[in-house]
Amino acid sequence: MEHLKIASDNYVAFTFFIGTMAMMAASVFFFFELGNTSQKWRTSVLVSGLITFIAAVHYYYMRGYNLATGDSPTFFRYVDWILTVPLMCVEFYLITKKAGAKIGLLWKLIAASLVMLVTGYFGETIDRDNSVFWGVVSGAAYFYIVYLVWFGEVAQLSQNAGVQVAKATRVLGWFVLVGWAIYPLGYILGTPGGLFGIQLVSDPAAATRAMDIVYNIADAINKIGFGLVIYALSRNSED
Repeated sequence: MEHLKIASDNYVAFTFFIGTMAMMAASVFFFFELGNTSQKWRTSVLVSGLITFIAAVHYYYMRGYNLATGDSPTFFRYVDWILTVPLMCVEFYLITKKAGAKIGLLWKLIAASLVMLVTGYFGETIDRDNSVFWGVVSGAAYFYIVYLVWFGEVAQLSQNAGVQVAKATRVLGWFVLVGWAIYPLGYILGTPGGLFGIQLVSDPAAATRAMDIVYNIADAINKIGFGLVIYALSRNSED
């Protein structure tokens, strides 16, 4: 079991460990607070807990996989994302539903997130020689989500859903615009295409380690942060 110990300079395993503990703690908090949450916001807080719980389980497994093999658990990371990122998009539908959000908006958000993730997976694993192409397609889906949140249906609906919902939507929008932008950085660091053909890290092993660390930090910030914004909305909403 010697190889399962985290060395003091193994920052990848360390961030996996911190991510596991942070997201599990967030899950416990959100689930325990359900009983103190008004019926209107209970589903939103529940989804926040599910997001961090799913991530915590995957991070626990990914940490063990990384320590045992030394490899990046790319496949399992995308399994996590394909479950949690659409749920994060669902939050936008849930908080604007009272203002008239239609089911079509929900499917637009979910479809765009799936395109973003599936094409990203192709570029990182299956067709790495064309990682720039897949990265551009994934980026286009990402910017479509940004558009919906900042200028499209989500933004318009939030203005009719009350001051607190509008404020929460803007904060969540910053998470999408800035927080989610960390993922393309990890993609650029870890794929052969780099930044439109420019490989930013010459050592492939170092690039993979950098990619994992970037992804781990981004996941903890975005998933827990999303949930805390929803939790704050459930406490500050005027109705």
